[in-house]
Amino acid sequence: MQSAGSGWGNGLLGVIIFSGSLPATRVAVGGFSALFLTSARAVIAALIGVAVLGLLRQARPQRGDLASLTIVSLGVVVGFPLLTALALQHITSARSIVFIGLLPLATAIFAVLRGGERPKPLFWLFAVLGSATVAGFALSNGGAASLAGDLLMVAAIVLCGLGYAEGAALSRRLGGWQVISWALLLALPLMVPVAVWTLPSTWSGIGAPAWIGLAYVSVFSMFVGFIFWYRGLAIGGIARVGQLQQLQPFFGLALAGFLLHEPVAWSMIAATALVVVCVFFARRFA
Repeated sequence: MQSAGSGWGNGLLGVIIFSGSLPATRVAVGGFSALFLTSARAVIAALIGVAVLGLLRQARPQRGDLASLTIVSLGVVVGFPLLTALALQHITSARSIVFIGLLPLATAIFAVLRGGERPKPLFWLFAVLGSATVAGFALSNGGAASLAGDLLMVAAIVLCGLGYAEGAALSRRLGGWQVISWALLLALPLMVPVAVWTLPSTWSGIGAPAWIGLAYVSVFSMFVGFIFWYRGLAIGGIARVGQLQQLQPFFGLALAGFLLHEPVAWSMIAATALVVVCVFFARRFA
């Protein structure tokens, strides 16, 4: 019971931290390009991870772990941050958060593919219903619609789900913060040149909100959040603790509305609520 409670507590903290990622990214892309934001946040987080790894004298991962760490790196270090930053140049953070409702489903699907689980037929029924809800919302005229932005968000969710499932399984042996630290270090040789190449031509026009957004996604979204999230999944179980992702759209919509003053239409809330219900039952029958 104590382990289960610790898993849920760590997972909830991770979800709350991640809920601010898209609003912070939305603010940051107002001053930085998507490529610079993606690479800069990875470099900053990697430097923190390397410092912690060295300070605590962590052993290097085994050679057999490199493939899994590469998947984690491609999914949550490069893929999701880059694709969401590109998407948020076309859509509002409130609209993008609706797609986060699919993240538990994406994580579950990759857990099935990687872990060999066999969900019941009802799992796929609710999975298809949830996906149809998001597709219908994306194709509607409500909100700041953009086909490019919506497709980028779908791709981001797929890669993030893969990174979550792979990282959660690996963290059972290496530890949560160790997994994200090594994944960040693995991506560092690529991210440093990209950050240098995409440096803003001038810094004078970049306001404080953009800098705050960059700081948040670098320190909290890219590092601190994963410490709690991967630890929660490892302790409490991917299938159980992963359900906490259902709360992320609600936290994110609240932040987008209250902090950024973005319009949160009733259709967004309704779509998010229906997706959360579908994901809940899909995970129940997983």
